[in-house]
Amino acid sequence: MEVASLYRRVLPSPPAVEFASTEGKRLFAEALQGGTMEGFFNLISYFQTQSEPAFCGLASLSVVLNALAIDPGRPWKGPWRWFDESMLDCCEPLNKVKSQGITFGKVVCLAHCAGARVQSFRADQTTIQDFRCHLTRCASSQDCHLISSYHRSLFKQTGTGHFSPIGGYHAGQDMALILDVARFKYPPHWVPLTLLWEAMNTTDEATGRLRGFMLVSRHNSSPSLLYTVSCGDESWQNMAKYCVEDLPNLLKDESLDNIPTLLSHLVESLPANAGGLIKWVIEVRRKEEGGSSLSKEENERLILKEKVLQQVRDTKLFRIVHELQCPKRSCCSCSALSDEDSLAQIAATVCCHGAAILTGNTGSRDGFCCRETCIKCVQANGDGLKTVISGTVISEGNEQGVDMLLPTSSSETSLSDSNLRNEVVKYPSKSDVLTVLLLVLHPSTWFGIKDERLKAEFQSLVSTENLPDLLKWEILHLRRQIHYLTGCKGEEACEGLRPPSP
Repeated sequence: MEVASLYRRVLPSPPAVEFASTEGKRLFAEALQGGTMEGFFNLISYFQTQSEPAFCGLASLSVVLNALAIDPGRPWKGPWRWFDESMLDCCEPLNKVKSQGITFGKVVCLAHCAGARVQSFRADQTTIQDFRCHLTRCASSQDCHLISSYHRSLFKQTGTGHFSPIGGYHAGQDMALILDVARFKYPPHWVPLTLLWEAMNTTDEATGRLRGFMLVSRHNSSPSLLYTVSCGDESWQNMAKYCVEDLPNLLKDESLDNIPTLLSHLVESLPANAGGLIKWVIEVRRKEEGGSSLSKEENERLILKEKVLQQVRDTKLFRIVHELQCPKRSCCSCSALSDEDSLAQIAATVCCHGAAILTGNTGSRDGFCCRETCIKCVQANGDGLKTVISGTVISEGNEQGVDMLLPTSSSETSLSDSNLRNEVVKYPSKSDVLTVLLLVLHPSTWFGIKDERLKAEFQSLVSTENLPDLLKWEILHLRRQIHYLTGCKGEEACEGLRPPSP
């Protein structure tokens, strides 16, 4: 017996005008001529249908983030980095969103956490005139997109609260183009802007607050080059507890009277999985895609990663952290770093990570393995030789050769200590990640240091003020990620968060 099901809905018109109708095409042509459809083309190029009935907020944000070409810094499937609904989980568990939907404040939090710049407005925090101005500006640009949170009933549509990107604006008719992410239900459609405003000026029963809109754009700097915050496990929760509860008590210790002692206490008290919070990103490619050399684009990306790595190494903080990790290090004798500073070990680890990415099996290492791992040098488009980790991935009986482009720093570092200068490893190590983690923690973290002289000295050590631009942008981006990741505990908290100061 066949069970009846739903296939699309008839779009109530009026008040809406279907985008593909004769009238809809006329509105599009006129708005295009008027210059208020500039954002449409990027949005439609990366448009997608929500994969779950309650995923309208996640789908809208995925479309906008991809349209803005914001790199998520972590793989989606295979070797590809791409925003998908399944990756937007740092502010609300996906299973909860699937069953209950998502609120306006949590979508704002997700946008921040994903690395975007966001301005959010509840209907009671702005006016229809301001909304019109914001929409006109975004619709006239490719650098900003507007996501609206509204109630469908004002358009005589079935359903309740909904999110969708706004694809354009017709100034003459004062109409907005809704790119409805529930394409299984309604196609894109034009609506009167005044009616859209009324639909946003409705109360969300889940929070008791009005709906609204948000403006999503890129930060001026690249979101991430070498390092990224990983929210794939619970590391950030342990780190949040450490920063909020453990660290303030630790800093009250009056025996902390110098930088090495303070850093030793910090390192020793870190949660066991603290290193999982910040990871360094390596580029993976199939051997047949790369050949025996790097392309110009691959080489440029690798050079940027290497610059960031070298800039981390050039900080005074790294020198102290490295010295604490290996105070009397002789050749390959430092047990604290031996698991990552052995090139053979890092090759095997990275190859397994590459295997997980290429097989889409990032959550487990069962079912695949690596063999024939080796280190080799390849020509980098006339720019000398670069280091590549090469290996063979075996998954379900199939073999796949992979290359991973390993960022390395120059053997000539700025370290003045001759004992350290020749011992610093050339690729990202625990000392690098720990240095980055200390730089990323918010400056207010150190207010609790009792000794004023020590406080001033330490704050100078972890300050971003004098960092080179590439490293500063990297640190501030990671700081924003952690800020929103750990700070969004409720609807009010999500919207109350502001980007941390440098």
